[in-house]
Amino acid sequence: MRVVIAEDSALLREGLVQLISMVGHEVVAAVEDAPGLIRAVDEHEPDVAVTDVRMPPGNSDDGLRAALRLTRSHPDVGILVLSQYVVRGAAAELLENATSGVGYLLKDRVGDVHELIDTLERVASRGTVIDPEVVRRLLGRQRNRTVLDRLSPREREVLALMAQGRSNAAIADLLVITEAAVAKNISGIFTKLDLRVAAQDNRRVLAVLAYLGN
Repeated sequence: MRVVIAEDSALLREGLVQLISMVGHEVVAAVEDAPGLIRAVDEHEPDVAVTDVRMPPGNSDDGLRAALRLTRSHPDVGILVLSQYVVRGAAAELLENATSGVGYLLKDRVGDVHELIDTLERVASRGTVIDPEVVRRLLGRQRNRTVLDRLSPREREVLALMAQGRSNAAIADLLVITEAAVAKNISGIFTKLDLRVAAQDNRRVLAVLAYLGN
């Protein structure tokens, strides 16, 4: 796996380089600002680009804006956002725009090497990984949850794990139920959220967007 890292903290940037390299993946570029991220991805075409949200030159949401730009200019490059901030709507916007893998983790996850590498590999394989704490904080700010109120407690559990990028088999293992039961709950989620079968839509992603955005 080939990785580009964009992080303005030199200490964290070098730490990420070391963590990713020591398990055999290649960091092809490590930059300190959003324009550098764009240039590095243009030059190296990595499997995954890792970026913070707030970074130079504006120290606002420059990293996120660069990531969203990359979803359009390099649709096959996975995007992993690593940030100490939970920017409302950011995860949903990335999910909506990304055509490859996408993830959003809090920086304290970097201390868990296995979690970080697992997330990178899943994003590189076109998976979607949203940190449970990111989901919790987004939901904590929500006011209108009428649509999600239709779901049963079990369906909410299944949808929360879907938002973490878990497969049906993984959800079954975590909840100690059968894959058939997981599939039944997902079918119920689609029905209650009024997500009909359509060739141009991915109902699993739309369900996660509803979970994060309502």
